[in-house]
Amino acid sequence: MPTPLDISHNKPLLWLMAVTCGLCAGANYYCQPLISSIQYYYQVPESQVALTVTFAQVSYALGLLFIVPLGDMLNKTKLIPFLMMGAAVGLFVCALAVNIQMLWLGTIIAGLFSVAAQVLIPLAAMAVKPEKTGEVVGFLMSGLLVGILLSTSIAGLLSDLFHWKLIYILSGISMLTLSVYLKGKLPAMPKFKITYAAIFQSMAQLLQQEPRLVLRSMIGACAFAAMSMLFSTIALLLTQKPFELSDVWVGLVTLVGVFGALSTQFIGKWADRGYIKLLSWIGCSILAGSWLLLYFGSVSLFSYVSGYGLINLGLAMTHSCNQNVIFRLRPNAKSRINSIYMTLYFIGGACGSALGVYAWHLGGWHYTCYFGLALALTAALFNLVDQYVHAKQSPSTSA
Repeated sequence: MPTPLDISHNKPLLWLMAVTCGLCAGANYYCQPLISSIQYYYQVPESQVALTVTFAQVSYALGLLFIVPLGDMLNKTKLIPFLMMGAAVGLFVCALAVNIQMLWLGTIIAGLFSVAAQVLIPLAAMAVKPEKTGEVVGFLMSGLLVGILLSTSIAGLLSDLFHWKLIYILSGISMLTLSVYLKGKLPAMPKFKITYAAIFQSMAQLLQQEPRLVLRSMIGACAFAAMSMLFSTIALLLTQKPFELSDVWVGLVTLVGVFGALSTQFIGKWADRGYIKLLSWIGCSILAGSWLLLYFGSVSLFSYVSGYGLINLGLAMTHSCNQNVIFRLRPNAKSRINSIYMTLYFIGGACGSALGVYAWHLGGWHYTCYFGLALALTAALFNLVDQYVHAKQSPSTSA
């Protein structure tokens, strides 16, 4: 029988939480297939529009660092809906933006407050039995990743059919509605008696005392940086010759990543069974191999789509393994641990987005692929160090 805090059997609640994660995460990605349309609307250089992607990830990283740790000291059932309402405000600002600067402002507000998903995931990890952690967190991550992928597709579709701003209006309304509905559904969780200042002192201690947290965060940061290079260059590549795709088709290309996103629940199950080491190496190998296919993506749409699908699978594998490891380190500090991990993760993403634009202007698509492959190999290097550290800490285990 499930314990009172075991929500793994409450499928309706898990689905609701997964949808919430997807909606919150997707709020940061609407602009990716819309770069050309936004550029035409505001009549600004494409480099300024591409910066919107970077601003979204930087603001999200700041929210992860300064807002997510509040989950260990405040009532999560009230904090999560409040954050979602803040994200809705940012989305409405984007919809009403009269210039690119106002769009940046709305993007920053939405990015800061859409970290509600990263408060929700530690809550779920606390509300299940330890042996179900990987499965439940993986399920929520599936919702989060599918939300990211669907957000770009839907944004492109609505842009082609109506206007690029419509996605921000509908998303803001959905965010407000779901925040009200979710408030009465979340399980009550204990708060920890800790001050805001003490939280950051504790996080500094975690960085010093938990080397695997640092190493797993760096694996995630490098992997997501490699993926984010595609986020900031996909529209630049696919809307130009020889493809010349419209916004909706650029968005539809990203749907191939759904297969990787849906795999996280199953990856989590295998990670729970002790296959973290193997899965981590497979994930890093897929990340590196995907860039070989992407290299030929400048002349072959099939090669680009195949590489895009593979890199999503590799990212899902490494990310699921990372979270399985870190959530077992300190059971009473899950929000702080998730804050550290996801902050570094999205700093990596922001750097990857900026690096993608830089590589594009430096040497086009081929330079973008060189930088992406280097990031994937760096993730593999951190994984090697992590395995060495773990072997020293507990030589009798294989995770």
